[in-house]
Amino acid sequence: MDATARPDDAGTHPDFDGMFQIVTSFWVARAVHAASALNLPDHLANEPRTAAELATTTGTDPRSLARLLRALAGIGVLCSDVDGRYTTTRLGDTLRSDTPGSLASFVQMELGEAHHATWGLLADSVRSGEPVFERAVGKKIWQFFEDTPAMNAHLGRAMTGLTAMVADAILDVYDFGPHERIVDIGGGEGGFLASILNVHPQAHGVVLDLPHVVAHGRERIEAAGLADRCELVGGDFFEKVPEGGDLYTMKWVLHDWDDAAAVEILKSCRRVMGENARLLVVETVVPDGDGFSPSKIIDLNMMVLSGGQERTADEFRQLLAAAGFTLTHILPTRSPSSVVEAVPAPLA
Repeated sequence: MDATARPDDAGTHPDFDGMFQIVTSFWVARAVHAASALNLPDHLANEPRTAAELATTTGTDPRSLARLLRALAGIGVLCSDVDGRYTTTRLGDTLRSDTPGSLASFVQMELGEAHHATWGLLADSVRSGEPVFERAVGKKIWQFFEDTPAMNAHLGRAMTGLTAMVADAILDVYDFGPHERIVDIGGGEGGFLASILNVHPQAHGVVLDLPHVVAHGRERIEAAGLADRCELVGGDFFEKVPEGGDLYTMKWVLHDWDDAAAVEILKSCRRVMGENARLLVVETVVPDGDGFSPSKIIDLNMMVLSGGQERTADEFRQLLAAAGFTLTHILPTRSPSSVVEAVPAPLA
């Protein structure tokens, strides 16, 4: 008799396996988090290693580590050979810190204890209509990042890695060529703007973000050879936005905020934009219908963390109109994000 054979499923719901997989998916995510926290993909970057060898390197219990490695191989993050030596797969390579577009810091941020505890209060967020990060962690999310240098560094690297994955997709569908001065609002460490400037050498740019955020970007911009074409400005986009741009971009900014705050950010841009300037908003756009879309899950993440949201096309149209803009195009990309273009509406 096959010891691995399943017993007769008579009496179980036909969708039991599907729901069981959904319910236990967070176990899988936490196993990936543990792999990243222990730097296993980096330790396996140069040569295959056994569980015992990795345990010595990582200071872990050999038997417990072997069980984690076995589980990671079972989900395709690692693979093993006949001698019990493990190496990363192409999937696992996304967690190596030296991989372009690495997801290592994204994993540490999104699956770290602060976010994990916050998601534990999802039902409470649904009941109250309010974010629950502060209740779970003791401070608002942006204060948490400012007060936690290690996690703030993960945030910067995570956004850089995610930006690297979508920047080419955005450049594929939108022509930045006509623009000479691009102002990236909430542009973090400058990764998105750098991608644009590298392709369009005639353009200059400005990155606006909080002072402690842009401080981490200066070395990156200099290393990219863009210090003479890219200025980093520390400030608050609710109060003042740099003037003189013919294109204003915002990537993954508006979804952090509720409608009232998002309108204020957009109004800050509208006040300094000339009538021929354009606004580019890079966000996921929630589609109609019941089908799966990453935007629908990201939307819940924003709800519990900051009270922000992903938006439908109609919601973007209304939001932009409330701030004095007219939506002109929504361009899907091969990434989950779309390009939402708007122009200043005539002032009344």
